Amino acid sequence: MEKLLSISLILAFFKNLISILLNLHRAQLLVALVDAVLSLYFWWWCGLCPCTVDIDRETTVSFWVPLHRRIGKPVLIPIHGYGGNSQWQFLAQVGPLSRSFNLFIPDLLFFGKSSTKCTDRTYEFQARCIVEALKRMGVGKFSVYAISYGGFVGYRMAKMYPDEVEKIIIVSSGIGCTEEQKSKQLRKIGRDPLELLLPNNPRDLRTLIDLSLYKYDPFKWVPDFFLREFIEVMCNEHRTEKSELAEHLLSGSAEKDPSVLTQETLLVWGDQDEVFPVSFAHHLKKHLGPKSRLEIIKDAGHAVNIEAPGHLNDLIESFILGE
Repeated sequence: MEKLLSISLILAFFKNLISILLNLHRAQLLVALVDAVLSLYFWWWCGLCPCTVDIDRETTVSFWVPLHRRIGKPVLIPIHGYGGNSQWQFLAQVGPLSRSFNLFIPDLLFFGKSSTKCTDRTYEFQARCIVEALKRMGVGKFSVYAISYGGFVGYRMAKMYPDEVEKIIIVSSGIGCTEEQKSKQLRKIGRDPLELLLPNNPRDLRTLIDLSLYKYDPFKWVPDFFLREFIEVMCNEHRTEKSELAEHLLSGSAEKDPSVLTQETLLVWGDQDEVFPVSFAHHLKKHLGPKSRLEIIKDAGHAVNIEAPGHLNDLIESFILGE
């Protein structure tokens, strides 16, 4: 049986690779090949397979789901932010987490293969689509781990579905920040945030990377032509819709006074975060009250999932499993 499964995974990988090579007008070659290798890693090493769920005739949500759902292991829903799809953002974490949890990893709408014809760009719509897809896959109760933009969506999931969401981890997300905090931070960054969230060129992408990382830049030696291909694949597909999502994120009406969650909440921040500074974390912790706790990771920037994946995984596991 295991041999048949291995053969099927290899065939699926090469089928995906051939599909990439036959559709180069849609995806640049090098980034697409890396994406295919990541898919093989998710399949082979992490025991996950791709799945798409049609919510209705307008909306489809793509996931990585367990090949074999294990009884007794809790369900964890990691939710990514801007800067690529779920594979790229959770690469450093998915292996260890897949050994402790049944992972259902969605791509947010307009990322990966998730899409909708609906014009709703709110966090609530993203949250509703993810939970509806989970229900159709037979997932009842689960915990949420959400980073950056995904934190806004995860927060809404916890608010809208208190019976389904058991615990929530929010990492480096500007939920509940005041207009004064937001304006001050945007002035400090000194750039149009839309240009950084959806870069048009390698220079802007490198600026975003520098802003997100503190200790080191793994892309320092990556040539510009690869970054251009990354932008073409990850940013330019559904660019208009992603811009509309970002505009909602930046609008004053998007996040005025978030509800206090009923679930236990873990907040995790890098102490050198230059996107959403640690002051945002303390503000949110005060708002959430005694059912929340804040963990600060030393010498880490905004992208804690890249700079300190092992430490972050330990915090996630101990929080959810109660160890």
